[in-house]
Amino acid sequence: MNEKFLKFADSLKKSGLRLTATRTEICKLLSETSDHPSALEIYRELKSRYPSLSLATVYNTMDVLVEMGLIRVLGCVGGGHVHIDTNTHSHINVMCMSCHKIIDLPSDEIENLDRRITNESGFKLQGSSIIFYGLCPDCQKKKNSESPAKAQGKILKRKNIRSKNGNTSSI
Repeated sequence: MNEKFLKFADSLKKSGLRLTATRTEICKLLSETSDHPSALEIYRELKSRYPSLSLATVYNTMDVLVEMGLIRVLGCVGGGHVHIDTNTHSHINVMCMSCHKIIDLPSDEIENLDRRITNESGFKLQGSSIIFYGLCPDCQKKKNSESPAKAQGKILKRKNIRSKNGNTSSI
């Protein structure tokens, strides 16, 4: 087992949660990933091996790890789900607005900024979150290979939106 896994497991025990087989697997998955999974993605990954796993267990486990500062919440960065980051060192996240892929970029500038903010404010920083949005190279290729007529059709499609008072309008 890696050091990150041991920290995760120890934190769960200290918080009063039992270290069940499912929580052990959640910790193992999180300790080994460089991705930025959502609770639903973790649930789907483990559900076939652990039929009794509930989404609530995944959320509760992640909540404890967030409270202990071992993982960070990135928020809803696409796909309608809150994603987490297991890299708690200062860095930049870059997210594709099409496929929702998220990558980490180390940054000396961010580390220097963290030190400056600490020195000037007196705050003991717990972390920072900087997310840049754009299109990843794969999605850029897909977009460039899309026919102009198909792209124009996407722009011209109308969506119906229902207002709070029940009226429907198109945009």
